[in-house]
Amino acid sequence: MTFSPEADADPEEIDERVETVLADNDVVLFMKGNRLMPQCGYSKRAVELISQHVEEFETVDVLPALPQYREALESHSGWETIPQTFVDGEFVGGSDVLAELDERGELAAELGAE
Repeated sequence: MTFSPEADADPEEIDERVETVLADNDVVLFMKGNRLMPQCGYSKRAVELISQHVEEFETVDVLPALPQYREALESHSGWETIPQTFVDGEFVGGSDVLAELDERGELAAELGAE
């Protein structure tokens, strides 16, 4: 399932959506595009890395309200860049961090797959 907001959503609405999706899902990837059609290479890489270890995870397409999502996510993660991965509501990192964890053999555990 992909959660896709409307472009005219106000910042408070986006912040509420971020809170809800983080509370309702174990693994969440905020990305450009969706799982089937990522809209940037970093988002595509993040989907590939997560998919190697967990079957069920939520993706949120930030493109329809990118500035609002950047602001809402930065308050949760301290990061401005997309994609962003959260596990159990905690920020893990972007595609570069996922790749580093995967290289060290730690990604599955970080995603709760082990």
